Amino acid sequence: MTGAATDRAAGRSGGRAAAWPWRSAAVWALYAAGFVPAAWYFWLGATGRIPGNAIKEFEHLLGIWALRFLLAALAVTPLRDLAGISLMRYRRALGLLAFWYVVMHFLTYMVLDKNLDLAVILADIARRPFITIGMACLVLLIPLAATSNALSIRRLGPNWNRLHRLAYVVALGGATHYAMSVKVVTAEPFVYLALAAALVLYRPLRPAILRRRRRGRPAPAARQG
Repeated sequence: MTGAATDRAAGRSGGRAAAWPWRSAAVWALYAAGFVPAAWYFWLGATGRIPGNAIKEFEHLLGIWALRFLLAALAVTPLRDLAGISLMRYRRALGLLAFWYVVMHFLTYMVLDKNLDLAVILADIARRPFITIGMACLVLLIPLAATSNALSIRRLGPNWNRLHRLAYVVALGGATHYAMSVKVVTAEPFVYLALAAALVLYRPLRPAILRRRRRGRPAPAARQG
């Protein structure tokens, strides 16, 4: 390696080292900001500022944010591919935020809505399709959250990517759960359903899209000297 190349490599390494604390801080800031909606809605409910059935509304809002975070996590790859926007360092945080919001959504349903009445909860899961779908999504998210770490990536190897493709199933299931749960039909649930479907469809189409984009790029200019 030449001296100039060594200097460039050292500069890149130093740049990465200098940027690392800021990147880490940005991820932790995302976690902190991500839990603000849950804390805010809990405070509104605890102080009687949520109109109507506060428990149901709190439960609903937690579910909505879970779906938003999950769709945001899955949108990271298309954004990088199609728009050149790289948010890869935030994808894990977005996915874990989605998981914890699903857990809070389910705990609100179990504890505050159903008062831990297991007979009623099990009957709901068995008889109400949208709750069955929601429960299935929670179960599928557990191994994804448990393996969202560097150690699991190393140990599972290629199987890690295969496992985490379940996130697309969860997104589509979560959007379906939301659409089936609403009593008043509005456009919002179907917007989420369409976004989830688009992200699911993008996955198998991605190789062809990337090949077409590569063919459309101009050839790099030959280096001088």
